[in-house]
Amino acid sequence: QVQLAESGGGLVQAGGSLRLSCAASGRTFTFSSYTMAWFRQAPGKEREFVATISGSGGTTRYADSVKGRFTISRDNAKNTVSLQMNSLEPEDTAVYYCAAGPASTQAMATRPQSFVSYWGKGTLVTVSS
Repeated sequence: QVQLAESGGGLVQAGGSLRLSCAASGRTFTFSSYTMAWFRQAPGKEREFVATISGSGGTTRYADSVKGRFTISRDNAKNTVSLQMNSLEPEDTAVYYCAAGPASTQAMATRPQSFVSYWGKGTLVTVSS
């Protein structure tokens, strides 16, 4: 059984920074074989793509709304993926979810419903104005 556990959420003022982490575990889960991604869901809105990173870490994609402010990274030795969020805005307030899938970064970004194999339970980020 694969588990994705997010951490690092919290309350921050606009302009501030937060770093989210996701730890993956599972006896048969080969972390480096999976593209990892972050999605978010704001109150009253649908879940949306934020960022994704390939298994090797060599390819990343970002939503236009976070490009230049957020950075996704991974540590395959520790089975973790992180999201560094800078210059946070109230519009970034959402529950952030970690996801894993055996697909390309483009597929994970554009068709998560078809390609995400595992989801975390989420961590809440609240940005105050």
